[in-house]
Amino acid sequence: MPNENSRLLLEIDAAIREINRRHINPAISELTLSDLNPVIEMVARARASYLQALFEIATKSNGELPGKEGVARLHALRMRYEELVKGMQALETAIEREYLDVRKR
Repeated sequence: MPNENSRLLLEIDAAIREINRRHINPAISELTLSDLNPVIEMVARARASYLQALFEIATKSNGELPGKEGVARLHALRMRYEELVKGMQALETAIEREYLDVRKR
């Protein structure tokens, strides 16, 4: 029975790879590192904005808890940052699992 389960899991994995590649690869043209740089830059800028706001709030609060406006701003920046990170992670996964074609240069 364990061998049959292993075989089934391999078949499922192959089906997942094939179906994802069939849908994702045509939607995004073949990538190079230079194609990925704008995405990487965007995530880095979002991270920097989030961290900068955190330090600005901490500096202005003089050891006190921040007000609602500061927290709301920080929340919005975190949501933007986290969403972009998740997108980058999804892109990395698609590349790792060969759902997308990638050229070295």
